[in-house]
Amino acid sequence: MRGERGGSRRGDVTTKATQAGADTAVSDSPKTLAAIGNLISLVGRSGAPQLPWRITGAVGLTLAGKGLGVAAPLVLGAAVNKLAEGQGAAASVGLGFAAFAVGWAVIRLLAAATPQLSDVVFAPVRAAAQRKTAADAFAHALSLSTDFHQTKRSGTLSRVMDRGSRAVDFLLRILMFNLGPTLLELVLAAAVLGGKYDWRFALVAIVVVAVYATVTFMMANWRLEHRRTMNAADAEAAGLSVDALLNYETVKSFGAEDRTSAAYERSLSAYATASLKANSSLAALNLIQAVIMNVGLGVMAVMAGFEAAAGRMGPGDVTAAVLIMTSLYQPLNILGFAYREIRQSFIDMEEMLKVMREKPLVADAPDAKDLPRPEGDCGAEVKFDHVSFRHDARANGLTDVSFTVPAHTTTALVGPSGAGKSTIVKLALRLLDAQSGSVSVASHDVRKIKQQSLRQAVALVPQDVALFNDTLAANIAFARPSASEQEIWAAVEAAELGDFIRTLPDGLETKVGERGLKLSGGERQRVGIARALIADPCVLILDEATSALDSRTESAIQQTLRKARRGRTTLVIAHRLSTIVDADQILVLKAGKIIERGAHHELVARQGGEYATLWRKQTRAGQTDA
Repeated sequence: MRGERGGSRRGDVTTKATQAGADTAVSDSPKTLAAIGNLISLVGRSGAPQLPWRITGAVGLTLAGKGLGVAAPLVLGAAVNKLAEGQGAAASVGLGFAAFAVGWAVIRLLAAATPQLSDVVFAPVRAAAQRKTAADAFAHALSLSTDFHQTKRSGTLSRVMDRGSRAVDFLLRILMFNLGPTLLELVLAAAVLGGKYDWRFALVAIVVVAVYATVTFMMANWRLEHRRTMNAADAEAAGLSVDALLNYETVKSFGAEDRTSAAYERSLSAYATASLKANSSLAALNLIQAVIMNVGLGVMAVMAGFEAAAGRMGPGDVTAAVLIMTSLYQPLNILGFAYREIRQSFIDMEEMLKVMREKPLVADAPDAKDLPRPEGDCGAEVKFDHVSFRHDARANGLTDVSFTVPAHTTTALVGPSGAGKSTIVKLALRLLDAQSGSVSVASHDVRKIKQQSLRQAVALVPQDVALFNDTLAANIAFARPSASEQEIWAAVEAAELGDFIRTLPDGLETKVGERGLKLSGGERQRVGIARALIADPCVLILDEATSALDSRTESAIQQTLRKARRGRTTLVIAHRLSTIVDADQILVLKAGKIIERGAHHELVARQGGEYATLWRKQTRAGQTDA
């Protein structure tokens, strides 16, 4: 099969941005040269063993193989000429022919073996380049700020990095060991045909290859629209299936299995229609390529026959000329496939490099230092000094917020949704940077200390605990992987998880499933609490940490959290005011501003105050429920 590898469905999904850029990615020479420069740079950073020697050896073997591929038909031609001479003893003629035939077989063997040896020599370089590229892209993506990840679909980002790293491997293989050597083989073949036989033979070879390449490129561009439609349908089907499988509970809850399956089938039908068009156009391309190839071979054979009839060429020379053309056509069989895939691979690599060029909005300063850990009881003052911050997607944010959480005390944040409570938490963890004002922990501006040391000192228990598809032990010890089993069990007991884990057949080695969905909401919450406690933080942030628990468990964990808060600075976000009545300080936020502050008894005593009104509503609701 020529042009490309059949009508097989390509697993990679082409995004709209990728499709839009496909038209000019390779036709624009500066962009192509820049992409090749990026590829060379990635190879240089790969850290492959004996990199210069492997590149030199692989290129040398490849060039030698192409040279031998052109020489082999000449040796066979000499053998046929020897056989046709018919001079001297028959044994002498037979021995001469046999010697040339054996030489031809040996040369063909070497020509076939050198590319394989070249691949063995260069394979570690390709593997190292792909590994290094994927690892660097993954590490850089993790280093980017939350704003970047909130605007990206995780699945799309993962596919961009995966396609980009595989594009590096493909480009190294196809450019260095296919297209480049094929051009050299064309030059050698033209030189041999023109030098040994006649310049017209070289002209025919060059013209046929040029026509073949031009038609292939033109039809590949025409087929690109079919491939785009097919990839778009593929992306739609993949998106529907992934969304449905991730949200299977919602699908089942609303009895939407048939509706969702029907939508998926419609997407597959659109893909099948586009795939048929793509395959039909591929068949047309293969047919036209076959016509060009065979016309070229026919012209070469006729010319060689006339030369032989005129006595200027022997029968072996005719054979050699036709074999040279045939061997020249072999690597051209995948030219259409290579052309399309090279274009796509350059685009995929560039998309990945765009991610790697992204600068994190929150980055360590060049002179950033580790946050010193206080000796003895771990407690650190947290201070917000005239802090303002506004998200791009919101009209309001924090406005001139100032407060201090003294070391070893508890401060609670209350207020309606969107008041800015979660933004304060992100600023304290330095997931965001204040647009004005400053945030400090232990009297150190968070922008002047290393993020890793800050987050080792500040632990968060979020409202929706995210777990990895791993064991309970691995999830709990994620905050401190060096923790011993005894320390893990201590955190488990502190989070009131001990009795539950002891009832499990695999205990701490129990897998929690995708996003921890094998656990109930309350169990996930307690795993999150255990994970925070095992970190032994100086500052503990509780973002509705008991919201998913039943009343009995909530009461028990509140007692546990009170013990855990001793000696630590604690920042609590709460909607149920009954959980924060013992807080040293309560801040009431509204529309990004602190409108009230004080202890529980002080705020309740304020007639008409926001906190007092909310307390009365919750108290009456609780009495009604009782």
